Amino acid sequence: MRKTFLIVCEGQTEKCYFESFPVRTVKVEIVNLEGQSKLKLVECTQEMVCSEEYDEVWCVFDMDVNIGEDEFQAFDNAIHKAHSLNFKVAYSNDAFELWFYLHYNYTDTAQRRSFYYDQLSNYWGINYVDEGKRYSFCTGIYDKLKKDDRASQQNAIDRAETLFTGQQDKPFHEQNPVTTVYRLVISLNKHILDGCG
Repeated sequence: MRKTFLIVCEGQTEKCYFESFPVRTVKVEIVNLEGQSKLKLVECTQEMVCSEEYDEVWCVFDMDVNIGEDEFQAFDNAIHKAHSLNFKVAYSNDAFELWFYLHYNYTDTAQRRSFYYDQLSNYWGINYVDEGKRYSFCTGIYDKLKKDDRASQQNAIDRAETLFTGQQDKPFHEQNPVTTVYRLVISLNKHILDGCG
């Protein structure tokens, strides 16, 4: 039996990326936080789980250092709350785009999201801020990474794991750069449809 996944995220980029995995039993939902804390995303996930059962439930969100200290405690609290509900969390600090960047390169220096946007703009020959967030582009990121000879999902997994392992004892908001998206990707990869790997 294939596992069923519920993935709840805050952005269109994340939703399109995870929906692109050739896994039949994945349901990806997007929550518009409208300026509310990440805790709202966890609470919305809790409501979704009440109406349907899943083998794995994931909350996906990032830190956004630009918001400042108010974000730190909210970020940590959301992760603690998700864990208390037995939800898994794919969190990134500072941005989800760190996950894409790690397909190409490694960094253990804390960066703002603008760094990743600039790097992805160079790799993909676009203005990521203007074009990278468009729905039509987001739906193709999974395939773009898969087909790009310069990019490697396995390298991204290894690099992300190295970053996490070196910082896992710090409070969540101090882990930077870090992305635990690699754990969700590993889990999804185990259920990719035959012939689509």
